[in-house]
Amino acid sequence: MSAGHGHGHGHAGGRHRWRLAAAFALIGVFFIVELAFGLLSGSLSLLSDAGHMAADVVTLGAALVATRIATRPDTTGRRSYGSYRAEVFASLLAVAMMLGVSIYVVIEALGRIGGPAEVSSGPMLVVGAIGLIVNVAALLLLRSGATESLNVKGAYLEVVADTAGSVGVIVAGWLVATTGQSFWDTLVALAIGVFVAVRAVSLGRQVFAVLGQHVPEGIDATAVAADLSAIDGVRDVHDLHLWTLTSGMNVATAHLVTSDPNDNHAVLDQARDLLLRRHHIAHATLQVEPTDHQGCDELGW
Repeated sequence: MSAGHGHGHGHAGGRHRWRLAAAFALIGVFFIVELAFGLLSGSLSLLSDAGHMAADVVTLGAALVATRIATRPDTTGRRSYGSYRAEVFASLLAVAMMLGVSIYVVIEALGRIGGPAEVSSGPMLVVGAIGLIVNVAALLLLRSGATESLNVKGAYLEVVADTAGSVGVIVAGWLVATTGQSFWDTLVALAIGVFVAVRAVSLGRQVFAVLGQHVPEGIDATAVAADLSAIDGVRDVHDLHLWTLTSGMNVATAHLVTSDPNDNHAVLDQARDLLLRRHHIAHATLQVEPTDHQGCDELGW
């Protein structure tokens, strides 16, 4: 028995699709510029930041596509939850790219240690400064949407991290120009590579937690069960399951045992409101059972 609410989901990110598109265009164009100048100048920090930019392009593109796919109706009848998980699979691709970039940068940087490497500081400073301007512009575009949509917030945080990478490129260029020592470029590249790897692992853990249908972060399953059990008329709660469909969309199912069938309607309303208000679970499927109902305890999982 449903908790008595509609099954349509509004996507806050859809209202900010134009912001995602503009940021995607800015970052995408600059990625090509930075990659070209990184190859021409021999700067590993520029190349590492370009790799990070590539991951940002994928993340922004995934966020943009996800807002479109999430609102697309299912015409096959096979996607009962819609296509909301598109962004989760896109995030998994971003994790793979970020790890690949960081491994390449770290290996290349370690190979340069102790060896001669000519690095042109001029392009590093110019391209780093342009990158900083582009990233700040993208931040301004995404800032308001980040307060309403986790999808947009994820893209916003990606650009925040890349802004730090642009600052690192500028610092490396200045140190190379001031000291004449190219190892500063290698050192900054190593730092960027490690930073990207740490972020990739963190994002990967979140992705696998969603795909593994773990209890959503910030929600205590024991507390949810206790709150449902405390509702007037509820004798027992079992088969409680909590998981995340996609970022910002938590789902719950549960069986509620009641002593009086006349309480069922009130129990459903209270349970729905409790889950939404106290635990931010908007989609809950609740089954109400009498105390003498048999069969649920026969399941082996």
